[in-house]
Amino acid sequence: MVRTYGLTHINLVVRDVERSLRFYRQVFGVEEYGRTEGLVHTRTPGCQDVITFDEQASGAGESRGIAHFGFRLVSPGDIDAAVDEVEQAGGKLLRRGEFSPGYPYAYIADPDGYEVEIWYE
Repeated sequence: MVRTYGLTHINLVVRDVERSLRFYRQVFGVEEYGRTEGLVHTRTPGCQDVITFDEQASGAGESRGIAHFGFRLVSPGDIDAAVDEVEQAGGKLLRRGEFSPGYPYAYIADPDGYEVEIWYE
């Protein structure tokens, strides 16, 4: 077995790195830490997670076999505010519900159409 910190990085092919940066900054608080031609590297606050926005590659918005990726809420009571923030930032609510009482989820689409799950466990 290879020792790792777990899954910590995702590279999203996007149409507009600035638009994606604004969306993920507003909704999830990502912080930019590096930039090169057509790439913006971000971290989520307080974590080791990295999201890179890449407008150089083709296929923006195509999942290519990955159905969605997710962000886990700290509190189940934050689900309504999370959905509101997504919509204010230009995203769209796809569906929402509860896995069981007290365990809410919402699936949203980001500005490029990627499906993102916001959930509590």
